[in-house]
Amino acid sequence: MRELGRHLVVELWGCQANLNHPEEIRKALVEAVRRAGATLIDVHVHTFNPHGVSGVAVIAESHISLHTWPEHGYVALDVFTCGEKVVPEAAFQVFRELFRPQRTHLIEIKRGIQL
Repeated sequence: MRELGRHLVVELWGCQANLNHPEEIRKALVEAVRRAGATLIDVHVHTFNPHGVSGVAVIAESHISLHTWPEHGYVALDVFTCGEKVVPEAAFQVFRELFRPQRTHLIEIKRGIQL
């Protein structure tokens, strides 16, 4: 396979903070893009009623997206980047700092084309 990108699929459990704070999540998405060395195209954050937030940062190198379940202290996070210069782990670290999870689980998927 010719690798074109890296996709981090991340589970964050026992999150302690910011699960229902759309502005903090928006700031974290922008910071995650910056730290990863990616190019921001747009950010969209949506708040659900009674709780929960979904957010996505569209980047030139693909996307960073997340969904929160405050009632469960849970966040599902995807960091998909293409190219050799972007560091998806740096984006992940921003969300560890934001949500302060007790446990995390990360799966990395290599994305690409079959030769």
